[in-house]
Amino acid sequence: MLYFLPAAIISLLIASYANPQAALEIEITGFRNDTGVVMLQLLNEDQTISNQAMGDIKEKRCTIIFSDLKAGKYGIHYFHDENMNGIMEKNILGIPTEGYGFSNNAYGMFGPRPFRDWLFEIKENKKLILKIKY
Repeated sequence: MLYFLPAAIISLLIASYANPQAALEIEITGFRNDTGVVMLQLLNEDQTISNQAMGDIKEKRCTIIFSDLKAGKYGIHYFHDENMNGIMEKNILGIPTEGYGFSNNAYGMFGPRPFRDWLFEIKENKKLILKIKY
């Protein structure tokens, strides 16, 4: 029994180094006002939601931090929920009337660019600066 405890501790230490965790700081700029919040989703490589967050806007900027992320590829999409109803507002043609954005500032002409264009890699702590589009 006494031999088990040191072996378990060593195994946990090795596992923590084998799967390093990283922090991701996301700064979004270019808001037209400080009204409402930012609704953001962090997607993993297979396009499933890894994390999501709601952030406040101050001085036309928003910063959201995710910690303890595993190394890998991720993509981000977000929108400025000005009226705080949890829904991205669109006009009759389906064009967003609230600001929105993607990682890598990957905007398309008619709709978003393919998900592969959003992907970025996390190996260690990282900071992204994104610009919202209206």
